Amino acid sequence: MRSAPALTVYDVNTCTTCRKLTQLLSERGVDFDSVEYHVTGLNEPELRGLLAKAGTRAHEFLRAREATLVGLDAAALDEDALIAAMVANPALVQRPIVVRGGRAVLARPVERALELLD
Repeated sequence: MRSAPALTVYDVNTCTTCRKLTQLLSERGVDFDSVEYHVTGLNEPELRGLLAKAGTRAHEFLRAREATLVGLDAAALDEDALIAAMVANPALVQRPIVVRGGRAVLARPVERALELLD
């Protein structure tokens, strides 16, 4: 019987940083599940849960360059409006996000994911 993976990684397989994280975890022998949130999407409770586990606000998980490309004035949005925009357009969510139990980190740099293995 296979044990549960140590980590869940919210990533995009075409992302260079996500691929670096996959390589790092594989080299360390860390089992993980991958969630391609650009494909599956994130609903509001999921995104709020990730933010809570990371102890941060939506602006910290925002891909600012992507927001600019889609014409989003993120600075003018409150937390609820920004979360709604991120749910509607998952490309606005920074990656990779790594979760273990009740904790999450934005793995930038990818070595931040190792904090969850302590």
